[in-house]
Amino acid sequence: VQLQASGGGLVQAGGSLRLSCAGTGETFSRYDVGWFRQAPGKEREFVGAIRRSGSLHYADSVKGRFTISRDNAKITVYLQMSNVKPEDAAVYFCAARSNGILSTLGSSSNYNYWGQGTLVTVSS
Repeated sequence: VQLQASGGGLVQAGGSLRLSCAGTGETFSRYDVGWFRQAPGKEREFVGAIRRSGSLHYADSVKGRFTISRDNAKITVYLQMSNVKPEDAAVYFCAARSNGILSTLGSSSNYNYWGQGTLVTVSS
């Protein structure tokens, strides 16, 4: 599956932004799809994921503010960012994996497919 992330841009602190991850080639029904982000000078970190089953998982830093969803055709996964904070500024990546256990959901090395990243800038 090929992934394409989009929707990044400039958002004011406290505002909202929705990122999209479009899968080309096939639907996401067979994949766990994760969102990761990487700020300058920092390591890539897990933001959240939606599993094949539809179960949702979030990093503590975004829980209650970010929401992941998947469209009914399972060809696009969204990351709705609300109450955005300056520390949310980063390049956001979506990634997919065809198998894996729950405990490795937040590990970027367990994902086989990656999108190109989309930049989120937060103004305070």
